Amino acid sequence: MFESRGERVMRYSIVVLLCLLSVTALIPMLSVLSLSFSSSRMVDQNLVTLWPREFTFDSWLYIIDRPDLWKSFMLTLSTTVIGTLLALLVTALLAFPLAKKEFLPAGLLMIAVVITMVFKAPIIPYFLTVRSIGLYNDPLVLIVPHILSPFNLIIMRAFFKQFPKELEEAAFMEGCGYFRLLFSFVLPLSKAVLATLALFYGVVLWNQFQHPLFFIQDPDWFPLQIKIRQFITDVNEMPLMGPVTDINYNDRTLRSATVIFAIVPVILVYPFLQRYFVKGAMIGSVKG
Repeated sequence: MFESRGERVMRYSIVVLLCLLSVTALIPMLSVLSLSFSSSRMVDQNLVTLWPREFTFDSWLYIIDRPDLWKSFMLTLSTTVIGTLLALLVTALLAFPLAKKEFLPAGLLMIAVVITMVFKAPIIPYFLTVRSIGLYNDPLVLIVPHILSPFNLIIMRAFFKQFPKELEEAAFMEGCGYFRLLFSFVLPLSKAVLATLALFYGVVLWNQFQHPLFFIQDPDWFPLQIKIRQFITDVNEMPLMGPVTDINYNDRTLRSATVIFAIVPVILVYPFLQRYFVKGAMIGSVKG
């Protein structure tokens, strides 16, 4: 396809701008990563920038050897996986009928969905409601409030509305009901939007901070983000270091290693979902 000079300039300008923004976003992460692999002496002298100085694994060995951190990690991992699967199931079960013209209440239900996006529940009534249904100090509070997102519901509904009517009619002629149509035909053909929404739900569940801060008081049920905050802010969580020691870490290197420890799983999962990400988001936003 022919591009005019102005279009080429615009395209190259966008590429350069995105590269600069990417580098800007990576700098803080590289700085924290460098601190986690640097010696305490270099960090104390503020000599570490974007590259480790006196490279060492001591901070990471200390972090990896903490059972309480691994317990929080496994709790967050399990709630993220279970919560994401439940969220995709609930979103699909609600989005599928809302995408059908023959489902008469669809219009009113979509208005209700949009209202929940515009008007958020006040904190105090929300807290009292969640506590009244028995989710206070319960690990289920890390899952249940996140199993349905209005924004994700709208994306999946728009995606379902693009399925050919002929495919559904052929399935009905073969004796399929709506549930079999959804699980045997629609969802297997919806990998792009499912992967996109799985990433959306997964990031929210993995990074949730406010919910456990409000509703979890038992340290045994602290998710990873709350445990990291405790590790960073509580001086009692730091190891005692005398004036003469052979360990090669300090509070700054340990905190940096803990932060990287928390974001590595998301970084590792994203490349597997990236090829679906743009496609799913764009397809779901073409038609409402």
